[in-house]
Amino acid sequence: MISINYRDPRPIYEQVKDGFCRLMVAGVLDAGDKLPSVRELAAELAINPNTIQRAYRELEAEGYIYSIPGKGSFASDAASARRQRLDGLLAEFDRLAQEITSLGKTCGELKVRLEQVCNKSGGEEA
Repeated sequence: MISINYRDPRPIYEQVKDGFCRLMVAGVLDAGDKLPSVRELAAELAINPNTIQRAYRELEAEGYIYSIPGKGSFASDAASARRQRLDGLLAEFDRLAQEITSLGKTCGELKVRLEQVCNKSGGEEA
């Protein structure tokens, strides 16, 4: 289900979080599917339960999962989770763009930078 790569420079909780996001977006985990308990997953991956708890907390904050006290954690609707994540990222993008322009970069320079990023990632040109 989830695998940890100890050579990956990202923290383990981020790897766990990204693993669940991929499973949800790919449709492996459907809306309402129960996730393993924190203790079960920590034992399976041989990592500290606090690491799993942090990943679950962030997944819930981003709308990918929801928790029911006494029942566990469950996968949210992937489309809804993606929309919420995208809305959050776009709000952060807007905030950063405003800060960057207030520090002297022009909108034209930002557009060039954005086009470079889109070209690297295979996205459409602006």
